[in-house]
Amino acid sequence: MEHKSYYRLPAGVQDLLPDECYNLNTIEEKLQKKFSLAGCCRVQSAALEFYDTYAEIKNRIPQRRMFKLTDGDGSLLVLRPDMTLAVARMAATADIPLPSKLCYFSNVWDYAGTGSYTIREIYQAGVEFLGVSNAFSDAQAIAFAIECLQAIGLKDFIIDVGHAGFFKGILEGCALRAEEVEEVRLLVNAKDAVGAQALLEKHGAPKNVSAALAALPTLFGGVEILTRAEKYASSATAHAALDRLKKVYALLERFGLERYVSFDLGTVKDLSYYSGVVFTGLTRAIGSPVLSGGRYDNLADDFGRHVPAVGFAMGLKRLLIALERQGALRPAAPPADVVILSEEGAEEKAYRAYLELTEAGHRTDLSAADAVDAETLKKSGMVILKATKKGVEKL
Repeated sequence: MEHKSYYRLPAGVQDLLPDECYNLNTIEEKLQKKFSLAGCCRVQSAALEFYDTYAEIKNRIPQRRMFKLTDGDGSLLVLRPDMTLAVARMAATADIPLPSKLCYFSNVWDYAGTGSYTIREIYQAGVEFLGVSNAFSDAQAIAFAIECLQAIGLKDFIIDVGHAGFFKGILEGCALRAEEVEEVRLLVNAKDAVGAQALLEKHGAPKNVSAALAALPTLFGGVEILTRAEKYASSATAHAALDRLKKVYALLERFGLERYVSFDLGTVKDLSYYSGVVFTGLTRAIGSPVLSGGRYDNLADDFGRHVPAVGFAMGLKRLLIALERQGALRPAAPPADVVILSEEGAEEKAYRAYLELTEAGHRTDLSAADAVDAETLKKSGMVILKATKKGVEKL
């Protein structure tokens, strides 16, 4: 049979079949338990929002990354492009009491798609710790990220930690405009030291700044990197960033989690979004991050309320891929433990037996006896009951 083109899905989205849904549900259940035990309250934002919410704020999302559609009155809408911004909006406009811990399971949509898997519909689980701005809350967020990855059974992972203030501090005094700083940031993330230095020289940046940027790609590894980075910290902002990272690491060390932590000062996340510690969850099983987070103390300011916060989000489909490659996924369990086969005329007895079993907590399927093969069902290991006019008995 020839498949019409409109039967296929657009690029970057996918269906999930029973085995995938079973394992995804297992991940969700484990994470929801972790979230609840840690005192997190679940929230859900609207999937549709006004375009201006994300395009006209200081921490705006590029319009090329948003799925846009038009409302009946002509208003421009978007599919939710970012869950952390949505939580920041809720925290600012709904007068959520502070401090609070919020969690969510939500889709976000990225028109451009990111990473080697080019996923455009991204199913995430995340937490946001609102109303706190100290080193302990940073360490707590990183520790909780580690706990969550452990809870779902992920092995051989690391949390790469950095600080947005270190890069900002290096460029202080260069008199660069915001768009020029962003250009430098993108060059640094692309490991294009030559391009970054050329741009700085063009704008007359001091030689020590060029030297610091050239060194950034080498500033990754263990905690000793923070000491080596001190010679490139030419401003109070850069020194403060290193001091904060040392405090956070000291706490994580006391928590017994130092083996899960490395540092990377050469990967610089969005400076308009993040204000402090940033971190990324990486695993050998997959070439893209499975977790991303950081501190964003000024994000809710765009919506009229100052709410210091730190949090992270996990890409659940990427985690599924990582767990599959790790050999940690299981085939879906049979849909039922008990099957009731009803002969014609015995439907009422079959239905009453079905109600009794499901109310007792047994997964029970109800079917007409002539619709299935009883011998095949017996091989599945399920309990087979047959309803006749005389009653219900086990086969």
